[in-house]
Amino acid sequence: MQFFELKAQLGGFLVFSTKDIKKIDSTFYSQRLSEWQAKGYIKKITKEHYIFSDLEINESVLFLIANKIYSPSYISLEMAFSYYNLIPEAVYSITSVTSQKTNHFKTDFGGFGYRHLKPSLMFGYKMIQYKNQCFLIAEVEKAVLDYFYLNSHLKTENDFAELRFKSDEFKSLANIEKLNKYLQAFENKALEKRIKKFLKYINYA
Repeated sequence: MQFFELKAQLGGFLVFSTKDIKKIDSTFYSQRLSEWQAKGYIKKITKEHYIFSDLEINESVLFLIANKIYSPSYISLEMAFSYYNLIPEAVYSITSVTSQKTNHFKTDFGGFGYRHLKPSLMFGYKMIQYKNQCFLIAEVEKAVLDYFYLNSHLKTENDFAELRFKSDEFKSLANIEKLNKYLQAFENKALEKRIKKFLKYINYA
């Protein structure tokens, strides 16, 4: 396969994998990928995932990369807080949750971190379209629940204060009925208590 053939077949893919290539050419010789990298045609994300060099990198592309390189997963935790403008600090690693084991990838495009959730808790996310593809990100209510579930040490008002959580932003975005419905699905009494304290702290109880 020549590069122009790859670009013609996968040009609509913002992120593509060796498996995607094998689907269109089962005899593809993987050494070609190294050659194309050397020529500046493509850029490597992980040993199995690549982008075309002319792709403009922005937040949406990074989210698509995060979804693609470790699946199933969706953006959540600190990065979702930043996306919804719930915290003032910039987040420099793309944080996600996954039903696979906890993992982290250090790439030329930044860090991609994944925290494990059991499969039954992989819900409460939405699809955001970017160009001809979509990335998955937690709904605002689920991002908060994921965060407190995976950070069980956060219990006190001092802990909550350190988050510098923007309560007004949260109140404008969140639906308390949906949050409570999602909370029940966790079947975790300790989490319920901590969420109740947190909502009271931000005057949303």
